[in-house]
Amino acid sequence: MSSKKIIVMHCNDIHSDFLPKIDPANDKLIGGLAYLSGYIKSIRRSNPDCLFIQAGDMIQGSIIDKEWKGISTIELMNYLAPDIVCLGNHEFDYGLRHLLFLEKLANFPIVSANLYIRNTNRRLMRPFEILKVAGLTILFIGILTEETLDSLKSDVDVSAFITIEDAADEVRRICNVYKTIDIDLTVLLTHIGLEADQKLARLLEPSLGVDLIIGGHTHSIMEQPLKVNGIIIAQAGCGSEHVGRFDLIVDNDTNRVMEWNWQLITITPEIAPLDAELDQYLSQYNQKANNKYNSVLTHFKEKLTHPGRFQETALGNLFADILATWANVDIALVGSGSIRWQSLGPIVSQGDFLACYPFQESIYRHDISGEILVRIFNKFMTSKLIKNGGEYFQVNRRVRALFSDQEGRLLKLELDGEVIQPDRLYCLVTDEYHFMNSLTSFGLLSADGLNGGI
Repeated sequence: MSSKKIIVMHCNDIHSDFLPKIDPANDKLIGGLAYLSGYIKSIRRSNPDCLFIQAGDMIQGSIIDKEWKGISTIELMNYLAPDIVCLGNHEFDYGLRHLLFLEKLANFPIVSANLYIRNTNRRLMRPFEILKVAGLTILFIGILTEETLDSLKSDVDVSAFITIEDAADEVRRICNVYKTIDIDLTVLLTHIGLEADQKLARLLEPSLGVDLIIGGHTHSIMEQPLKVNGIIIAQAGCGSEHVGRFDLIVDNDTNRVMEWNWQLITITPEIAPLDAELDQYLSQYNQKANNKYNSVLTHFKEKLTHPGRFQETALGNLFADILATWANVDIALVGSGSIRWQSLGPIVSQGDFLACYPFQESIYRHDISGEILVRIFNKFMTSKLIKNGGEYFQVNRRVRALFSDQEGRLLKLELDGEVIQPDRLYCLVTDEYHFMNSLTSFGLLSADGLNGGI
């Protein structure tokens, strides 16, 4: 029996989290791309038989990314030199054409097996990559979430020509093609979420030889990987604060993982030496962004927080109130996932505000009945939807909603202290993304009442 040992480092959903921050738990620095790079380089120097991979959503989350439309992010990621990356849904935020340009800027392979051009049945990106390390031949297959199609709907010129095919079928197709080649390790690099990763693992026959699923999208911080249907599944939170590390021993004869150990590494100066070259390059971007966006917009009495996507938050209330006031409507719905920071203030610069809510899109005003409003709130407040990764909305201060998890229904919905009347019309404002995807977001077709726009 012969075996090989390799290290696989992985992260996901970096979301242009470039700069270190103060950890509120101990008032020490945590994260930052220059420290993350320092850690990766130190492992590479001491253990040449290693890989660093990234499971999507490099883009979107800072003013540096927003100002240069992801070009800055790709150039900074080139310094980290990942061995392979899969697409995330936010890589499409600046449009499909721009994504194809970003892919050409990357000095690393970007894979996605289930993204197709509809009419020609051709994949849009390279579906997989075979890497060799420590004498092992490793097959990486990229899998992208179907939510990407929702992001593309505003890109009307191309969205009708793009489709996302079934993930399990794509994995089978590729694995079966390479059955005759001696693949020592098969890794699915996914951006579909932890729950979907588990579902995918259950669908895959052991004969396909899939060993690992390294994923992203749900920003899951795990104490230890899961093992489903013999497949090890891991994710490493989000941002630049953590990196997952697998120490694997692979049997050359059976092409299976014999032993493995996994750690979630917190990136701090104590364990991660600063990459001075990357830090200097990043500071140039940061200085240019600060010069343009560092003017102070406002001061809050206290820091406003957004600790979770599936709960009402102080920061979410602020954005909903801003939108409702500006649009002069009864009700504003702001998707929780649109708010990219967990806290803002008390001093707020223009750059902070734009990075916290980075999306530039039209907004839509709708005159809809109280009956439809109740249906909308019933959909997004249900715990079943939240558990399965649906969209939750922040609402403005004029609205009060009470939902019973036990009864599975909305008990009360009020506007300015008065119960919403089924046959009365109310003015609602939403952003373009949720209007374009009203069936997914609200359980409604446009014919149900979502029409019009400003």
